[in-house]
Amino acid sequence: MNNLLDRIYKAAGLVSALLILAICLLVSLQIVLNAIGRLSPGLLPSTIPSYADFAGFMLASSTFLAMAYTLRSGGHVRVNLFVQRLPQGGTLLAEAAALVAGAAFVGLALWYGVALVLESFHYGDVSSGIVPVPLWVPQSVMAVGLALLLVALLHTLADLFRLRKPTLNSPDEV
Repeated sequence: MNNLLDRIYKAAGLVSALLILAICLLVSLQIVLNAIGRLSPGLLPSTIPSYADFAGFMLASSTFLAMAYTLRSGGHVRVNLFVQRLPQGGTLLAEAAALVAGAAFVGLALWYGVALVLESFHYGDVSSGIVPVPLWVPQSVMAVGLALLLVALLHTLADLFRLRKPTLNSPDEV
């Protein structure tokens, strides 16, 4: 099960990286079109319709899809000034409390995120750009990212109880 979940987190991280790459390509293409439009007006369209909307949707999707992978790989910023001074039992308790609190907050965010997706789908909400994008599509990616983060938090909590040692520490943390 650990292997399957870790592969899912990595796949979401890879999709996140590909979305960042797509943003770079989209913005670069827009810059090239602007330059061509100034040098040879009318040769090509000077703008990609709703490119800023698409870039924003991809950025939000990338952010939410990367959270579970970042958590499991130890990439989230942590300040250990307090926790590093605790005995091992205190460290375990503090980490468990942080994971439970994080899971509760993410669970609540997921609940409202899914409600938002369902509401947008029900009312047929679309973006206000030139290209009307059904808002439930990017919102669904946000909900999937939150669901993955919730699973990753619970997975990490289970690892903490199974291994009986801190699972989120890395030597380069401050």
